[in-house]
Amino acid sequence: MKIHYLLHVPFETPAAINDWSQDRGHRESYTRLFENTALPAKDEYDLLIIMGGPMGVYDENEYPWLKEEKLFIKEAIETGKPIVGICLGAQLLADGLGAKVRKNRFKEIGFFQVALTPIGWNSPIFGKLPGTFDAFHWHGDTFEIPKDGYHIASSEACPNQAFVYDNRIVGLQFHIESTRESLEALVKNCGNELLEESEYIQKPEIILDEKRDFAQMNSVLFRFLDCFVDHQKEQGRI
Repeated sequence: MKIHYLLHVPFETPAAINDWSQDRGHRESYTRLFENTALPAKDEYDLLIIMGGPMGVYDENEYPWLKEEKLFIKEAIETGKPIVGICLGAQLLADGLGAKVRKNRFKEIGFFQVALTPIGWNSPIFGKLPGTFDAFHWHGDTFEIPKDGYHIASSEACPNQAFVYDNRIVGLQFHIESTRESLEALVKNCGNELLEESEYIQKPEIILDEKRDFAQMNSVLFRFLDCFVDHQKEQGRI
């Protein structure tokens, strides 16, 4: 299987998704939008994964490549191929599906539990995941659930944490792909946001706690991706 990633900044990488992909023997390619590298043709990938970034979907003046990326995402949606968006990637997918992206009531930065909705419990993609699990968060915006999409997960600070559309497009507001190395890079590049006082913003020493069990969180990622890909194969999309 050919996986193509859209990257928005050099310090937000696929992290543990790379581990899963390499373990499963998939091929990987990248568009680094911050370097203006080319977007792929539709026959160059089987699965598109859109990563996160500190910008918002509405920041086209500061990041002009967002306009082209949004058009590309709408076209990718229409191809019928599987797509996963994470954090900003999920917001871009929601935007491409006609849903609003707006400021969340709270900034949510740190490790907080995510809970599946009843729809999530019965989802062919999410149904084998734990009903609640720890995930990492770093966002100030949130998406509305797209029309004809399904609300899959929520957290205390952000009700819309995941959606599924057509059982082939998944938006995850949270991060389960994070590793210690990827979070060290985030804290280094965006740590000024951690100075804000809020019950939903954790301090760097909590985020980078040496006792943090990344393997447990990444195991949820592996299970999600396996279920997602298996379902796409069953439906003949891959």
